[in-house]
Amino acid sequence: MRKVLLALVLIVLPALAAVKLYMKDGSYQLVREFKVEGDRLKYYSTERSEWEEMPVELVDLKRTEADTTARAQKVEKQAQQLAEEAEALKEERREIQKIPTDPGVYMLEDGQLRIFKIAEATVHDNKRRTILKHLSPIPLVSGKSVLEIPYGRSPNVLKDDRPEFFLQQSLEDSVGIVKLTAGKDGVRIVERITVVPVSNEVVEERDSVEIFTKQLTQSGLYKIWPQEALAKGEYAVVEYTEGKIDIRVWDFRIE
Repeated sequence: MRKVLLALVLIVLPALAAVKLYMKDGSYQLVREFKVEGDRLKYYSTERSEWEEMPVELVDLKRTEADTTARAQKVEKQAQQLAEEAEALKEERREIQKIPTDPGVYMLEDGQLRIFKIAEATVHDNKRRTILKHLSPIPLVSGKSVLEIPYGRSPNVLKDDRPEFFLQQSLEDSVGIVKLTAGKDGVRIVERITVVPVSNEVVEERDSVEIFTKQLTQSGLYKIWPQEALAKGEYAVVEYTEGKIDIRVWDFRIE
C-alpha cells in the first residue's frame, strides 16, 4: 500500500512544483522553492528558471507557508484517495477470479465461495401448476396467476442484512432482488402475473428491493447488493426477461 501511495504522490507532486510566493502588497510570484537566509529570501523563479533573491521583509511568509501547507495536504489527500481506489480495484480483480464462469448466483464469505442452487419456480393459476423450465418461457394463458417456489423458508440463511451477490448471467436479461410473500400450501410467491386477453400482454408485479448493480466483466458477471439493510424475511435474487414469464430464482433468508 505504501509503494502505491508513494507512486501516486510522485504523480501528483508536479501540482506543487509552482509555489505561490505572496508579497505583502498582495501580489505573488510563482516559484519552485524558496529559503530564508538572514534578511534575504532566495527563490527559484519558474518564469525565468533561475535563482533570485529579495528582502524577506517584502514577503508575506505567513500566507505563503499557509498556502503551501494547504496545497500539500490537498495533494496528500488526493493521493490517498487514488491509492484506496487502486487497492479496491485489486480486491475486485481477486474476487472476480474466485467466481465460476458458469451461470448462477454466488457469494464470497470470508473469502470462501458459496454457490446458490436455483429454485424450482412454478406458475400457478386457478386450474393448474406449470413448472417454469429454466431459460424457456411458458405458453401464455389469459388471466391471473402467481409465480411461486416451494417451502415456507429458504435453507440459504444469511446473517448480513446487506449481502453482496455475484451473478453470472445466462442471458442478457434484467437482474434484481425481490421480497417473497407467503402463499397457500407453504409456497413463497415471487411475482403476480396478469395476462391480458386477446393482446396477450403480460404484466408482472414483484416486490422489488432497490439495489446497486455493478458489471464486473464483459461476459456478464455482475455484483448486486441492496441499497438499504434488508429486514428479516424471505428474499430472492432473480434474473428475468420482462413480459415473457421467463425468470430464474435463487432464494435466501435474512435472520
